[in-house]
Amino acid sequence: VPMGVLSCVKYLMFIFNVLVFAGGTCLAGVGVWVAVDPAAFQDIVSAKPVLSAGAYLLLAVGITLSLLGFLGCCGALRRSRPLLLV
Repeated sequence: VPMGVLSCVKYLMFIFNVLVFAGGTCLAGVGVWVAVDPAAFQDIVSAKPVLSAGAYLLLAVGITLSLLGFLGCCGALRRSRPLLLV
């Protein structure tokens, strides 16, 4: 396999993991926003019990995605197989 192809795959994996990290950070931000100030978000979602459970679910999924994206970025840059397998 030519070295240029491996370099391209490395940077494509890095970019994909940055997108996962950014998406996870946005989800975590929305989860924090809904958990802290549900009245401002009540206009969009009318069911209140679902709103509080959904806020913590968004927060947990966002933090998980951010962590996986960060580890994926580190793994792609260092070519670390264990970090990429996580």
